Amino acid sequence: MSTIKQALEWATLQLKESCERPQFEAELLLSYYLKKDRTYLHAFDDKEVGDIEAFQALIKRRANYEPYEYIVGEASFYDIELNVEQGVLIPRPETEILIDLVAEIIEKEKITSIAEIGVGSGAISVVLARKSPNLKIIATDICDTPIKVSRFNIQKYQVEDRVTVIKSSILDEVKEPIELVVSNPPYIANDFKLEKNVGEYEPKEALFGGVVGDELLKQIVLDVRAKNIKYLACEMGYDQKKPMIEFFNEIGVESYRFYKDLAKFDRGFVITF
Repeated sequence: MSTIKQALEWATLQLKESCERPQFEAELLLSYYLKKDRTYLHAFDDKEVGDIEAFQALIKRRANYEPYEYIVGEASFYDIELNVEQGVLIPRPETEILIDLVAEIIEKEKITSIAEIGVGSGAISVVLARKSPNLKIIATDICDTPIKVSRFNIQKYQVEDRVTVIKSSILDEVKEPIELVVSNPPYIANDFKLEKNVGEYEPKEALFGGVVGDELLKQIVLDVRAKNIKYLACEMGYDQKKPMIEFFNEIGVESYRFYKDLAKFDRGFVITF
């Protein structure tokens, strides 16, 4: 037998190694397990937890560094909750900055057709479709799990009439005229050692961008330019500004700007061709 209080004490101890905030995550997982909010846990901490083994199994997964979002099958992003599962990148807060920059361009230039490269969970496309009711989006991915999960999220937020997901490498299968491309592509070097929670659980295809890391970014720039698309907004690694500037100068990109994330790291760029 175990009360809520005892279950939380045990769980907090188990999560000491794998979490920065073990007690907070213990509470989140118990709330999820009991289908109650966190305030309930403190108000009724003497209540028994039924089938404690099932809760302990969730905690063991988190203690083994499995991301919280995969355990509960959901990730909070922007103003929505997205379904996620292994095989789909968990959306990051810094990608919200990319969305805001793109939304500004869409509004200012009255853009109605865009493409997203690497749809993942559908985070970028779903939020942009909700922000701009006249926008049509074609989102691409090369992997089946993101295609399945993003389609689920697109239907969940009822934007399936305006967001289409297709299987395609970069823009190869996109035949419609597009005014802007947005992407949060893989941009980590193949040999970079990631933290256990990312490296062992999140999809390699969504993380690693080649031997140096910026190969895919450069290919996207070339493909967008070849299709005569005016705007490209891309996320990148914090250390990729210098090589990307060199590449832009080499191929003759005249108008570009970089932006920083909340931690003041270089995080991406916007090109006007």
